Amino acid sequence: MNRIALIRRLALAGVILGFCVVVFGAYVRLTYAGLGCPDWPGCYGHVTPLGAQAADAGTLEAPLEVGKAWREMIHRYAASTLGLIIVAIALLSFLWRRERQMPRGLPLTLVALVAFQGLLGMLTVTWKVKPLIVTAHLVFGLLTVSVLWWLYLGLSRLGAAATAGGGAPAMLKSPAGVLARRAATLGLIALVVQILLGGWTSTNYAAVSCPDLPTCQNQWWPEANFREAFVLWRGLGVNYEGGVLELSARVAIHLTHRLGAIAATLALLLAAWSALRARLGGVRGAALAVLAALALQLCIGSFMVLKGFPLVLATAHNAGAALLLLATLWLNRTVRKS
Repeated sequence: MNRIALIRRLALAGVILGFCVVVFGAYVRLTYAGLGCPDWPGCYGHVTPLGAQAADAGTLEAPLEVGKAWREMIHRYAASTLGLIIVAIALLSFLWRRERQMPRGLPLTLVALVAFQGLLGMLTVTWKVKPLIVTAHLVFGLLTVSVLWWLYLGLSRLGAAATAGGGAPAMLKSPAGVLARRAATLGLIALVVQILLGGWTSTNYAAVSCPDLPTCQNQWWPEANFREAFVLWRGLGVNYEGGVLELSARVAIHLTHRLGAIAATLALLLAAWSALRARLGGVRGAALAVLAALALQLCIGSFMVLKGFPLVLATAHNAGAALLLLATLWLNRTVRKS
C-alpha cells in the first residue's frame, strides 16, 4: 500500500467513526445521558463507570445512573479514538510531506478541530448541557466529519476522477456548469443553516412542541415566542437537561426549523437538478446521492412526528442529516475542479 492510499484509508475510517460518534452523541442527548458523568474527562473521578460504581461515587446532587454513565463514556471513548486517528493522519502527512500530492493544510485543520471539540465536550458537561455549547459541539462534530470526507474525496481516485476528469474545463465554464456550482454552494449553505436550526431545536428539547404535521398544536400558526426562542446566552449555573424554555418559545424554534426544512429542500433540489442538467463528468452519482439522502431525511422527519417522536427515529434524524451533508459535500466536490 502506498502512502497516499494509507492516508486515504485513515480518512475514510475517520469519516465512518466520526459519523458514529455524531449519531451516538445524539442518542446520548435524547436519552438524557449528557450528564451521566458530571465531570470530565473521567466519570466521577474514575476511568470507567464500573470504577465509579465500585467506589459508590454518586452524590445527592448528581446520583450515579450506571446506564447513562456508560452511554456518556462510550461516546467519549469513541471520540477519543477519532482524535487518535486524526493525530495519526496529521503526523504521517508531516513525516511524508515530500510525497507528491500529500495533503498538508487539511490534516492540521483536523487537529485544531478535534482539540476544539475536546474543549466543547468538557464545557458541555461542566456548563450542564448549555444549548449554545451543545449545538456548537454537534456542529463542529459534523464539521470534523466533513473535513475528513473532503480529504478522502481529494485523495481517492474516484474524487480525483470526478473533479479533474470527464468533463473538461469547457463544461465547467459553461453556463450550465457555472449554475451547477452556484446551486451546489447555495444548497450547502441552506443545509448548514438548517443543521444549525436542527441542533438548536434538539438541544432546547423543542422537537415535541409540535406533535402534529403539517400543522403545529393543531394550528397553522400557533402562539410562538420568537424573542425568547433564540436567546443564545442565559448565564451559567443552570441545568439545561430537559430544557428550560416555555412552550411558546419551543414552538417558535420548531416552526423555524420546519420553515428552514422547506428552504433547504428547495435549495438542494435545485442543486441536484442543476448538476444533472450540466452533465459534468462524475456528477450524476453525487446528485442522485443528494436526492436519495434528502428523500430519506424528509421521510424520517415526517414519520418521527407522526409516530410520536420514538427514540429510534429521533436518532435516525441526526444520522440522516449527517448523510445529507456528506452527499452535498460530494456534489460540491464533483462540480468543481480539483
